[in-house]
Amino acid sequence: MSKILFIGGTGTISLPCVELAVANGHDVSVYNRGQSGETLPQGVHSIIGDLHDDAAYGALAAQGFDTVCQFLAFTPDQVERDIRVFKGHVGQYVFISSASAYEKPVDSSRVTEETPLINPHWKYSRNKARCEGIIASSGIPFTIVRPSHTVRHKLPNPFGDEGTFIHRLQTGKPIIVQGDGTGLWTLTRAEDCAIPFVGLLANPDAVNEIFHITGDIGFTWNAITQALAAAMGLEAKLQHVATDSLIQFDPEFEGPLLGDKAHCALFDNSKVKRIGGDFQAETDLAKILAGPASGALARFNGPNAETDALYDRIVAWAQSANR
Repeated sequence: MSKILFIGGTGTISLPCVELAVANGHDVSVYNRGQSGETLPQGVHSIIGDLHDDAAYGALAAQGFDTVCQFLAFTPDQVERDIRVFKGHVGQYVFISSASAYEKPVDSSRVTEETPLINPHWKYSRNKARCEGIIASSGIPFTIVRPSHTVRHKLPNPFGDEGTFIHRLQTGKPIIVQGDGTGLWTLTRAEDCAIPFVGLLANPDAVNEIFHITGDIGFTWNAITQALAAAMGLEAKLQHVATDSLIQFDPEFEGPLLGDKAHCALFDNSKVKRIGGDFQAETDLAKILAGPASGALARFNGPNAETDALYDRIVAWAQSANR
C-alpha cells in the first residue's frame, strides 16, 4: 500500500482515479477547497485547503506521501512551486499534462509519446509543454501523463457551452460542426483512463517517464454530434463550417480548434499498457456519451444568449455562402 496525495481529486479525470486507487488498497488523501459537491469514496482523507495558501500547501510535504498527483497545475509558476515544496519529500510527482500539446497534424497515423510538443495556436497547451520541460529538468522523480479528450459528465462538444448546445437541439436549430465533420477524434471515458493511470502510481517503472492515456479508436465529429443528440432523444441538424471561417467569427476558437480538435487524433497506447497495465477503453459511442448526456441534461438551465446569437450569425452566413 502506498500513501498517495491527489491535488484536485474531484474533477472529470481525477475522481475515478481516486476511487480506483482506494479500491486497489492505496492510502489516499485529497487536497482541494471541498466545494465541488462530488462525494469522495469512504476512506479518503480530505484535506481542505486553497492552492493559493502557501503555508497550508507547503505543509503537505511533511506528511510523507509516496506519490503526489497534480491535477490543478497549468502554468510554469505552479509547477515551480511544486518542485520547491515536494522535491526531496516524494518518490514520484505525477503531472497531468495534455495531449493537446502535441504537434498536429501528425506525420504518422498514430501519435506517440515522441511526437513533438508544438502548438502555436493554444496558450493552454504551450503552458503544459513548458511545465513538462521544467519538471523533467528539475531532478524531482516524475511521471507525466497526457490525457486526450476524456469524458465523464460534461458534453464533448467541440466549442461553446453545453446549455446552448442542448437548447439548439431542442429547438431544431443547426449545430455547428467544424470542417466537414469527418476528422477522427478520440473520446475516452474517465473510468477507462483511471485503470492504467492508477497502475502508474508508486510504480518504479513509471518514474521519469511520459505517457498518454486514450482510447484506441476514433470517431468522426459528425458521429459524435449525432450520438450526443440521440442520447438525449433528439436529432441534430448539422451545419458544417470551415475552421478558418469559425475563427474569423470568434478568435477564441483558434486554440481548441486549430490547436486541437480540427485535426485527426489517434494514439498509440502501447507504452502505458506495457507499464501501467493493459486496458480496453470503451468503443461503443453510445456508452461513452451516456454519462455526459445525462449529466448535461440534469444541469441544463437554458442557453447562453450571446453564444446562441453568435451561432445564429455563423449559420446564417454559412447557409448564405452555400446558396
